[in-house]
Amino acid sequence: MNSVKVEIYGSEYRIRGDADPDYIQEIAHYVDSKMNEVTRETSLGSSLKVAILAALNIAGELFRERDDRNKLLAQVQERTEELSQTLDGELGD
Repeated sequence: MNSVKVEIYGSEYRIRGDADPDYIQEIAHYVDSKMNEVTRETSLGSSLKVAILAALNIAGELFRERDDRNKLLAQVQERTEELSQTLDGELGD
């Protein structure tokens, strides 16, 4: 298990996990950037409120990505079925 020191929103945290340390740093940097973005765009004084809004923004991104992925998977499945039917028709002749 890896242990990595990261800085998020001015505080240091020691993160332990099985992921690559560079990956953990990348995620921490992303969270830090989202919190700083919320700070620039709002006048919230509380770091807890900033963290909650950043978490909501990240969750919104995740949900959009999941929705996009599901739509793409449905399109691939539909196209695969169409191609399979076309092949079956051609090979059946």
